[in-house]
Amino acid sequence: MKQYPIGIQDFASIVQDDFVYVDKTALVYQLAKVKGVYFLSRPRRFGKSLLVSTLKYYFQGRKDLFKGLEMEKLEKDWTEYPVFEIDFNGKDYTQEGALVRTLEGSVSSWERIYGKSPDFEELGDRFAYVLHQAHEKTGHRCVVLIDEYDKPMLDVMDTGLKTTEGGVEMTLEERNRNTLKAFYSTFKSADADLRFVFLTGVTKFAQVSVFSGFNNAQDISMVPDFDSLCGISQEELDTNFHDAIEALGKANGLSYEETAQLLKETYDGYHFSKAMTDIYNPFSLLNTFKRKDFSDYWFATGTPTYLLRLLAHNDEDLSQIVGREYTTQQFVDYRATVEAPVPMIYQSGYLTIKSYNRETRRYVLDLPNKEVSNGFLSLEAASYFQDKQGRTSSFVIDAAIALRNGQIDKFHDMLVDFIASLPFNLRVDNTKKSYEKEFHMVVFLIIRLIASQEFITFNEMPNSDGIADMVLHTPNYVYIFEFKLDHPASKALAQIEAKGYAAPYAHDPRKVYRIGCSFSSETGRVADWAVE
Repeated sequence: MKQYPIGIQDFASIVQDDFVYVDKTALVYQLAKVKGVYFLSRPRRFGKSLLVSTLKYYFQGRKDLFKGLEMEKLEKDWTEYPVFEIDFNGKDYTQEGALVRTLEGSVSSWERIYGKSPDFEELGDRFAYVLHQAHEKTGHRCVVLIDEYDKPMLDVMDTGLKTTEGGVEMTLEERNRNTLKAFYSTFKSADADLRFVFLTGVTKFAQVSVFSGFNNAQDISMVPDFDSLCGISQEELDTNFHDAIEALGKANGLSYEETAQLLKETYDGYHFSKAMTDIYNPFSLLNTFKRKDFSDYWFATGTPTYLLRLLAHNDEDLSQIVGREYTTQQFVDYRATVEAPVPMIYQSGYLTIKSYNRETRRYVLDLPNKEVSNGFLSLEAASYFQDKQGRTSSFVIDAAIALRNGQIDKFHDMLVDFIASLPFNLRVDNTKKSYEKEFHMVVFLIIRLIASQEFITFNEMPNSDGIADMVLHTPNYVYIFEFKLDHPASKALAQIEAKGYAAPYAHDPRKVYRIGCSFSSETGRVADWAVE
């Protein structure tokens, strides 16, 4: 039985050592056959490094490695190009000089092969000279592959770390960005020596400045043809992992259908374009098959502390970010900053496209699946609620049971007690706006954490007459919540009725609860509650 290549990112090792491999080579051929500069953004551990490795061996003419794969049928020439690979993984770029040392090491090693000019001192100029020499010596244009190009910036983003250059103090984030910009800018003069350039990363970070050195760089991150270039599509799962799903189900006492559905709920849900192609997280999927156990494998490999830093400095909290419509510019083409964290959250894989409105050309973003919901919301809740004892997790489990069973009075009592236990210093200031924002965030985190157990939730769900604050779907019940600050709960119920929030469920067989909940700015607690 073939083994799962967890942590193995070298294409040759996977095919030669007979690991499981989902054949992506037809897409690789489609991408690589046209000269150009390309950029692909995908979350960490989605197979970007394996893709770069596959491209490397393809451009090196390693026909032997592609035997039996789609590439063997497509490629006829197998030209051997000079390939230059830069991998920014595995180093800590918060250390002074780490980025320059990485670039210096790569360029120096290539100069030993193709020669060094005494006329150039800057790293970028030296690299451009190497590319020209390689073109001259081999008779073929060069291929440049850069993996995780943004790690030197992500490591230092919003850390406030300082450095000095030429007697001028600046942030290490700015220093690293300037270093990369200068290195890449020399590629303009090397255009005649380039056959193919490919960069991967998590974020489209500061594209205008860092990528200004490239002519006509093509971002394929949201091109439907390449949706499944990284990750595993539903078709690939069904074709390649039938036996694995069967074995996983047997180990967990589930039918094949139940196992497939649980896999989908837990690890699927990523969409990278308007085509809405379902993509599974490959790292979590392979770990689940290997260990025959469902767990939050991907989330556990890296706490998104830089995202929490961004959210902590931003006026909008998580409740105001998810479940909203965005233009492409707002979450893809725009540089992520403290003031606008959405691009970073999306490109890091903690938000994904949930729907696309072709009329308005806007996308709805939300958490992709149970794994991300459980992990990210729990992390955000622990930080926001200052919860070091784990009381939030206990409350969420008990509250989910109550809602699943339609025990709305029990849920009310639990909610009142939990909110009363929260620290009173969550508020940013003593304004009504701050109180309202606090209450909305508290309720959002509570409901979304409960929903992540097994339910479906809609934050600010619109209809033709208005927007419901929160709608929660369970197998047997629908809960429509409307929240108020310093107003009676009856006013919230009246709004649900007047705006027709329950109208879509007129013929739904499930029991519908309309719930008005009022928060007191004076006490910081639930002041009034009404149910119909």
